[in-house]
Amino acid sequence: MIKHAIPVGLAAAVLVAAASALAKLPPPAPLTDAQKQAAEEKKAKDAQAAEKAKADQAAAEERAVKNYQANMKAQGKPIPKPVPVAAASTPPTGGKPGAEMNTAKSAQPSQAAKANTPNAASGGAK
Repeated sequence: MIKHAIPVGLAAAVLVAAASALAKLPPPAPLTDAQKQAAEEKKAKDAQAAEKAKADQAAAEERAVKNYQANMKAQGKPIPKPVPVAAASTPPTGGKPGAEMNTAKSAQPSQAAKANTPNAASGGAK
């Protein structure tokens, strides 16, 4: 019994200590104009870096494709045509619902379900 009490007591002490430490933290100070400007500059710099990385990725992909096609041509093999990838489509709105969407039929109990009800087993409602 005491073997379980010690770990539970230690866990409770740690939780109490953590809660009291977090409760004493003051809220963050509001940003100054200089900090806001620095954050905006960092955001713009990050966006520019992301755009550059995207362009570098596209260029690397193009180089890889051209290298692959050149190697295939050098080996005398036919170059396969690229397979277009369809964009994900959104489900249509309105119109007729599919069979899985038809709940009118599933709302009516089947004959098997009616036979398994307590009233049916006892000879019906009296």
